[in-house]
Amino acid sequence: MRITQLRQRLRDLGAKPCHEDRLLRGWSQVCSYDRAHSPAETFFPLALRNELPAIEAELHALACLRSEYPANGHGMDIINNHGSHDRSPSPTLSRIAGEGANVALRRFSNNEGVARLLVELADAQMVESVLLPRGGLCVSTQVGCAVGCVFCMSGRDGLLRQLGSAEIVAQVVLARRRRAVSKVVFMGMGEPAHNLDNVCEAIELLGTQGNIGHKNLVFSTVGDPRVFERLPRGKVKPALALSLHTTDAALRARLLPHAPQIAIEELVERAEAYARATGYPVQYQWTLLEGINDSDAELERIAQLLAGKYAIMNFIPFNEVEGLDYRRPSVERIAAMAHTLNQQGIYARIRDSAGQEVEGACGQLRARAVKAE
Repeated sequence: MRITQLRQRLRDLGAKPCHEDRLLRGWSQVCSYDRAHSPAETFFPLALRNELPAIEAELHALACLRSEYPANGHGMDIINNHGSHDRSPSPTLSRIAGEGANVALRRFSNNEGVARLLVELADAQMVESVLLPRGGLCVSTQVGCAVGCVFCMSGRDGLLRQLGSAEIVAQVVLARRRRAVSKVVFMGMGEPAHNLDNVCEAIELLGTQGNIGHKNLVFSTVGDPRVFERLPRGKVKPALALSLHTTDAALRARLLPHAPQIAIEELVERAEAYARATGYPVQYQWTLLEGINDSDAELERIAQLLAGKYAIMNFIPFNEVEGLDYRRPSVERIAAMAHTLNQQGIYARIRDSAGQEVEGACGQLRARAVKAE
């Protein structure tokens, strides 16, 4: 489902922009449709009120929790009393008038730890979302991926299908039923640039009705030129994350075989222009592979490439994947790389890949679930 389709359905039921806005806010923020002196049962048009339970049921079915893998625990399969995965309507969205905002969610701290969520879509396909510390959430934009990064499980079977914009937002709704979400990064399964219309629709809703600050919406890409053409034109301008992984063009072509063949220097210049226009630094993503992209020569080229740039270098230690021979560098080497760049004025930080403890690198949970079926 696309958000544009949902909006048209609401209009067909007599909804005006004010009605659309309130319903989309209630859905995306997991809160009541009621307002002071304006209860939903008298605010919404009658045709919309009558159809609302069916609409809510469809929205709820867009993304349901299949299983959860806490960072320091075991996978928990979410099963209802009938032995199937829980697709019962949300108690918050199953009413028109209610007690106000979902107070229970506000009791959860934004500092909760990491957990990977295996999410089942309405057609039984699966994607992954990740609850991150400090209210963060990583969402998927595709089932599978066409880029084919050699160190990533997500693209091992290629691209299976695109996610609709409502399915992307539904992952945020699912997470918000569990705890507060104040930042969304589009870094899960898939290349967002290959599903640009749906991702931009989701960003637009989350940055308006979804109540997420624009700089806290992070669009991740391998560097598709369409990103630099499209994002600056949107009403909501997200921050940008660029998956670089190496400064060597030939090596990058091997690591990211289906990424656009654009000179690395040009990618950085385009990203820098976007950063200066939005006021948000570009987050350069670098998955660390021992003996491949962790050399002193790479560090020297990073320092030259990013000198004076509005940039952050995120070093991400590789998560081991069955069947792949890649390894992460030692803890000492990773720390030394970040320290070297910081000394040279390049802000570098080490980001946990949020799955090492549960063998849950991006795509692994889905792959195990598919194999078990």
